[in-house]
Amino acid sequence: MKDIQGKKIFVGLSGGVDSAVSAALLKRDGAHVTGIFIKGWYPHGMPCTWAQERRDAMRVAARLQIAFHTLDASAEYKKGVIDYLLAEYRIGRTPNPDVMCNREVKFGAFWRYAMTQGADAIATGHYRSGENDQSYFLWAVPKEILAKTLFPVGFYEKRKIRALAKQFNLPVAEKKDSQGICFLGSISVEEFLRSEFDVVPGRAVDEQGRVLGQHDSVLLSTIGERVALKETSEKGPWYVLAKNVAKNELVVGKARVPHSLPSCREITFSDANWVGVVENVTEAQYRYRGPRILGSVNGNRFVSTEALLEIPAPGQSLVFYHDKELIGGGIIS
Repeated sequence: MKDIQGKKIFVGLSGGVDSAVSAALLKRDGAHVTGIFIKGWYPHGMPCTWAQERRDAMRVAARLQIAFHTLDASAEYKKGVIDYLLAEYRIGRTPNPDVMCNREVKFGAFWRYAMTQGADAIATGHYRSGENDQSYFLWAVPKEILAKTLFPVGFYEKRKIRALAKQFNLPVAEKKDSQGICFLGSISVEEFLRSEFDVVPGRAVDEQGRVLGQHDSVLLSTIGERVALKETSEKGPWYVLAKNVAKNELVVGKARVPHSLPSCREITFSDANWVGVVENVTEAQYRYRGPRILGSVNGNRFVSTEALLEIPAPGQSLVFYHDKELIGGGIIS
């Protein structure tokens, strides 16, 4: 980490082990640390764990003997994440809520609050490399905010984080990692969407329009994903090739790339945000934990050196790198 001796650092304390260790490392290295729990927006009538998460964050702050505050970012979360998520799904796209959560809340609202309180920098428990690399979700954060953000555990492996948590005697050392949508705890994207949309089955057809069976939902299906069909006599596997929301119809095939598009090498994108130099781009990633493909940016297109093995889903993030360094990203169109 940079020289932080005596610096006023606000750390986002989520109640999890990564942010807790981040705060502990900063304090160990001489920073004046303040823990901030960010309260998001939570759907009515669904299970919510924010109160427990806040208690865990408070326990961490008490153990480390640092100041602790709660930031209510529910308005920013509802508008910038939830409304965006629902609007994208309604038109048949597959958005990335964690990307918008980072831009609008975990870095946006948090950074603005920290600056008004006289902080020198903010810090989070995100990983920047390795097996748990979360840089894919950071591309939309403005570079001026990233320049004032510390990632104390950014280059550690998870087992090291657990060991440090025990070393610092943190109360969340054994706590399991969250797997749900940003701020929604154990609620999955599908659970939340099913509570918001009418899930209506419809026809699944091949590229020639031949009816193959019934799908579960157009809105909850993603381009390229494997899908199970009902009322079909033909064996799969079946992959989603296209979506027609107006007709409530899926186009499916037995390969991830349509026969009509056998040698696709270009991915178009919009809403780009650059944290590095665009000319330096040598790789791109079009889904989390997906492959990084070689190529370069030409205007609003990424041109791959080889044909794609699947069609990237519209609405997902296309994230650019050079030698593992995050350069920027955009939304697949």
